[in-house]
Amino acid sequence: MKIFKFGGASVKDAEGVKNVLSVLQKVGHEDVLLVISAMGKTTNALEVVIKHYFEKSPELKASIQEVRKYHNQILLELFEDDKHPVFRAVNVHFEELDYFLSHNKSPNYNFVYDQVVSYGEIISTTIVSHYFNHCNMKNNWLDVRQFIKTDATYRDAIVDWEQTHKLISKNVKKKALNITQGFLGSDENNFTTTLGREGSDYTAAIFAYCLNAESVTIWKDVPGVLNADPRYFENAVLLNQISYREAIELAFYGASVIHPKTLQPLQRKEIPLFVKSFINPLLPGTRVYKGADLEPQTSCFIVKKNQLLISLSSIDFSFIMEENISEIFALFHDYKIKVSLIQNTAISFSVCIEDKFGNFPELKKILSKKFKVSYNENVSLYTIRHFTEKAAQMVEENKTVLVKQISRETLQVVAKE
Repeated sequence: MKIFKFGGASVKDAEGVKNVLSVLQKVGHEDVLLVISAMGKTTNALEVVIKHYFEKSPELKASIQEVRKYHNQILLELFEDDKHPVFRAVNVHFEELDYFLSHNKSPNYNFVYDQVVSYGEIISTTIVSHYFNHCNMKNNWLDVRQFIKTDATYRDAIVDWEQTHKLISKNVKKKALNITQGFLGSDENNFTTTLGREGSDYTAAIFAYCLNAESVTIWKDVPGVLNADPRYFENAVLLNQISYREAIELAFYGASVIHPKTLQPLQRKEIPLFVKSFINPLLPGTRVYKGADLEPQTSCFIVKKNQLLISLSSIDFSFIMEENISEIFALFHDYKIKVSLIQNTAISFSVCIEDKFGNFPELKKILSKKFKVSYNENVSLYTIRHFTEKAAQMVEENKTVLVKQISRETLQVVAKE
């Protein structure tokens, strides 16, 4: 079996859905499991719904209606007959969403977040599955929440591999086209969980691991893995093939093409990963597989925007020792703070962090009891793998460099634009 993953950009409108059908007609669709994300910017739109819900805003209904309108427009362009069963199927999902928002008693933001944003994927795959059947591409729609079981860490759930493996290996139909959702799972009480933003790639890897898949292909609007994000760097070039190790390094530093958790399960079973273009599906793209000699022959650039650079120093000028650092990292773990870079001196400790859950203000209060806390907001972290002097100069040009670290192969710079 092959696993294909299509992200939100590939199904952002009716033409996109038609193109996914066309891609499958060109590359084959028998014995394929399709993992599909929410359409376009639906997740962002549902985040607005959640914001209005918690603010008890009068705009709540209007924000839900925006999401309905967007999907209804796609339906009307895909199906000539508005009596087609897909219209009712999608409407049922919106009714479920309305019911949840009017009956929920939990004040837990992360719990509510997962129950609400999940409708993006559920509705997206419902539309795609019905359209494929409409075009005589028969398929099975699977609710991924019945297959991927997790703990109850809402918004960043941890997979229960043993249970998930049993459910997937026993229940996924082989020699057929299966369509399911990325990003989602469910906990032991069958409440929806999510695997972290951009977690659909990880979903594809989970299914690949459990099904001993032949390969995983991530279909994107770029020709493959590039050595730099073309939004921020000019003259980006395609990396034709890279090792798992190199891909994991790039993902760890924040490369957006491959989700960081995607590669580990694939590497364990040596399942190759392809990153290809849904615009030109017959091009070879990038192949990620086992091999020590697959390092890129060019510098690779990664930038993470909207980071925080925090400097902690001892109030009484005493050394910051191992026990202090251990305590600080325990707090980072408790507050779900992702650390991207560390630098310390005798009496200070600096970290570049990503605060995706908005927990830093609360954490700062706790840290301030023991340390002097200073920080820079909205900094950018630049990472260059296989750096050269020329590459370093290009990144540092016209920026205020706050921290710079160099290892054998990697240069990292925290800078203000």
